[in-house]
Formats: sequence, structure tokens, C-alpha cells
Amino acid sequence: MKREEKWVVLAKAADFNGIGKTFGVDPVIARIVRNREVVGEEALRAYFSPELSDLHDPSSLKGAREAAALLQKKISEQKKIRIIGDYDIDGIFSTYILYDGLKSCGACVDYVLPHRIDDGYGLSEKLIREAEGDGCDTVLTCDNGIAAAAEIALAKELGMTVIVTDHHEVPLCWEGDQATPVLPPADAVVDPKQPGCAYPWKGICGAVVAWKVLQLLQRMFGRENDWQQYLECAAFATVGDVMELRGENRTIVSLGIRQMHRTENTGLRALILQNRLEPEQVRAYHIGFVLGPCMNASGRLDTAKRALELLLAKRREEALRLADDLIELNASRKDLTAKGVAQAVELVEREGLWQHAVLVVYLPDCHESLAGIIAGRLRERYYRPVFVLTKADGCVKGSGRSIPTYHMYEGLSRISDLFLKFGGHAMAAGLSLEGTRVQEFSERINAQAALSEIDLTEKIRIDVPMPLSYITERLIRQLSVLEPCGNGNEKPVFADKNLSARRAFLIGRERNMLKLILIFPGGTMDALYFGDAEEFLGYYRGKYGAEEVDALLAGRPQNLRFAFTYYPQINSYQGIDSLQIVIEHYV
Repeated sequence: MKREEKWVVLAKAADFNGIGKTFGVDPVIARIVRNREVVGEEALRAYFSPELSDLHDPSSLKGAREAAALLQKKISEQKKIRIIGDYDIDGIFSTYILYDGLKSCGACVDYVLPHRIDDGYGLSEKLIREAEGDGCDTVLTCDNGIAAAAEIALAKELGMTVIVTDHHEVPLCWEGDQATPVLPPADAVVDPKQPGCAYPWKGICGAVVAWKVLQLLQRMFGRENDWQQYLECAAFATVGDVMELRGENRTIVSLGIRQMHRTENTGLRALILQNRLEPEQVRAYHIGFVLGPCMNASGRLDTAKRALELLLAKRREEALRLADDLIELNASRKDLTAKGVAQAVELVEREGLWQHAVLVVYLPDCHESLAGIIAGRLRERYYRPVFVLTKADGCVKGSGRSIPTYHMYEGLSRISDLFLKFGGHAMAAGLSLEGTRVQEFSERINAQAALSEIDLTEKIRIDVPMPLSYITERLIRQLSVLEPCGNGNEKPVFADKNLSARRAFLIGRERNMLKLILIFPGGTMDALYFGDAEEFLGYYRGKYGAEEVDALLAGRPQNLRFAFTYYPQINSYQGIDSLQIVIEHYV
């Protein structure tokens, strides 16, 4: 059954013709960029032609100078430093940046990446005591630590120095409707979301926070430009951790992907090649959906150390072997995910959970590392905030994925007494609780959600209502200036209505995709739909009748009329280029 949607045309005003002339782009491109809230000549210049000088001064990160000074002191004294990262893309690249960077400054440093199941997320008492037992003087966190007040207090009691670099939300202590931020008792805390931090762009990932601290540290050692070699790592982590590709993040990713095209990192190059890509082909899409999942797979099904070993690999043969291992792990992850999604959908439909504002789905036998992916798939299907819970050692663990109208971390903070541990941000969160409290969690998270039907109706934001006759090869090629596209700088959405079609074909090995030959004033154009073809045809059977749809499939005259959102493409086949569209939404 087709989910209800609300189509909204973005109508933000600007001098599109003037912008087009100034920057040499079609006015349609200028309109799309205005819809991304890029306003003013300098912001437009940075969007179309990003430069290293557009990056913000790391000194404006509260605590960064103090953290760098502490690290300089520890390095000069040859104190043992232990980096404790995380098992996802951001944590892996954060750890790599700090470990490789500190080694270049002469540090006595090692690292630990927590095991997802054995250690859980971030700092734990076990990891603190292991560091103390191994003679570590200093614990340096990355992509975690802001919510580890108790663990950091233990480290301080044991006589260790603790430096936190993180980007997650600062924990809140709620008294009624009043919330007070609670910082951990570390010697230095670097997190752009902490109170009093003047850093201009709050939405950076953990790897970028670590990278900024390293930049200050390397300056102290006279290594002024060494930080630039980690630009591609900061870019990979930014995309992999689904940060908004606006402002500084877009600059980092734009420049970082260019650097990736000529990467000198043996492991990263091997991962690209073993995925049947050439380095110069890599785009944000490949990081998000091809390379990134391979890096994440190690932390999900095995140990994230394997992904970090890939980045640290110096020999080509070793790098190729490690890359193949990660690709194989990711293939296993895909199979397990498909089974988990099928089980989750069956449960939601059977129990009527789709009627709840916030879905809480308990899959006790699901591998806990897959909970977040499954939650994301359910969010796409039902357009609800979703928590997927799994049975863990002595408790229940879960991951959540949200929608723009629901701040997931704040929702959890309001019922924090339920949890053994929790953390996250607006769009994603993780938690653990006692197994007997699953139903209570579902009831209480829904009771305080206050989500209306409007909140739970997905808005399809249309950049340009554009007739198919306006599409040209030149315009399609200009769309590349919008890259990198992703969260916060989405691929543009075009729309046209009152379209008719000459014929429709079921295509693909499973005949589960659709191809239409559309008719419009001035010609015809192929349109492809890669979603559920039967659902598509069923919708129009309900709207116009089965005979009309049957006529379309047979190539006979009919009275069907379509409205589509779409993305235009150039189809190259046997040396001949033709224009086509990919249908994304329909009514």
C-alpha cells in the first residue's frame, strides 16, 4: 500500500539569472542552490569553488588548545597515551587520524577500539582499568567520551589524565521541563556541542574534531601542513557518519574526495579497487553505499580493528587481503540485514505496531550490530521514529533512527531513568535497558512523543517543477556542480505532472522494475522506476481501473495521467547518448 506523502514546492526567491551569469550555471542550478540555503556571494563562491581557506580555525573549538597543549606535554615526557575510539566509520577514522598523527609527533601511543558486544559503545570501566593496568598515563577518546562521566571519574581516581574529543550531544539532567548540561570531569573536553563553544559549525563528526586537535598539535611540533594528508579521512568519516553536507562539512567532503582520487593511503586505495572502482570515480555516493558499509561491517560482525589495520597497512598485498575480508564481511551483513528486515516488517504488520507514533520493535535473536540498519529501513518504510531492540548479555540493547520532526536524543533524555545507558543525537541514538522494561519503554517513549499526523507525513520537497521538455544534456552535466550530494545537500528533486505514456514494461531479472515511454509536447522520453513495480501499478489500477493499466502494459491507447518527481540522467548505450528520467515518487 502506497504511503501518504505531501508534495511541497520550494519557492525561495533570489536573482537566479544573475547567479547563473556570475557563476556560469543554468538558472535551474542557481534555484537548487538557493533551496539549500546558500545565500550571499561568498557562500556561493565557497559552494561552487571550495578552498582550504574556507575551513574554520581549530582554535575556536573550546578545549582544543588545552587538549593539544596537554598532548604536547605528554609526548615530550614520553608518557604512554592510549586512544579509545569507537567501532563505526567515524570512530575508526578518528582513531586512525589521532594514532597516525601522534606517531608522527613522536608519541608513545597505542589504541583500543571497543568490541561492540564485549565492550559496548565508548568508554567502560573495563577499558579504563585495562589502560591503568597497561601503564597508560593518558586516555584520549575520539567519537565518544562526552557521556562517560562515571568512567572518566574512575580514570581520574586511578591517577590518569583524560582528554575527550567527541561530537555527540552533551548529556542533560532534567528537572521538570528544565535541562542542565552535564560535562564529564576530564582534563580537557573538546566537543562543539558543549556550552560556551564558539566553533562556527557545530555539525562536524568525531573524526573532524580529532583532526582539528591534531592540526593544533602538529603546529606545536613545527609540522604546519601535515594535517592536510588526513583531509580524505575527515571526508570519508563525514559522509559515513551521515553528517549534513553543508557549510564546512561540504568543503571538507568536496576537497577530501578530490584528494581521495589520488590517495596515497595503501589500504584505502585497495578498498576502492577491490570494489571494482577506480579512485578517480569515487563520489559521496560510493562512500555512503559501497566503501563505507565495508568499513562498518568489521565493527558489526567481527572487530573494527580489521578496518583500522587496513588504513594502517603499508604493503599492497596485505591491504588487498584486508580489503577482500571487509567486502566479504559486508556481503554477510547484507544477508543478515535482509532477514532481519523481513522479520521486523512481519512483526510490525502482525502486531499493528505501525499505528504507534514511535515504533519499538523487539527482535531478541537479531545480531545487535544490525539493529541500527534495520531501524533505518523501517523508518523509510513507515516514516516513523524507530527503535529496534535486541537481546544482549544480561540486558536489552537497541538502536534508533528518527525523522526530522522528532529529536530522538531529547526523547530518550525525558525518560532517562529507564536506561542502563543511552546516548546519541537528533536523528539517531543507542540505548540499553533491563529486559523486563521493553514494554514500559514502548509505552513511555510514545506517551511523551507528541507527534501529530502532519509530523508523521513525509514531505517531498520539490526543488524545481520542470517539464521534461526543459531537460537537456548540458543541464544534466551541470548538475555535477552540486556534488557532493547527501544529507543536507540532497540530490535535487524535479517534478512534472499530467504526463501520459505510450507503453510500460516490466524489466529486470525478477521483472520487478518498470520502464515507461513517456509522451510530452515535443517528443518522448524513457522513465525508469526501481521501486516496487507491483505497488506502482496497483496504485494506478485503483485510480484509473485495471483495464487502463493493462492497456498501458500492452501498448494500447489509454487515459492514464501521471505526476512524478524525478531525476534526469544521460543513458549511454552502444555509443549513443539519450535522455531519461528516474522516477522517485508518483501520484
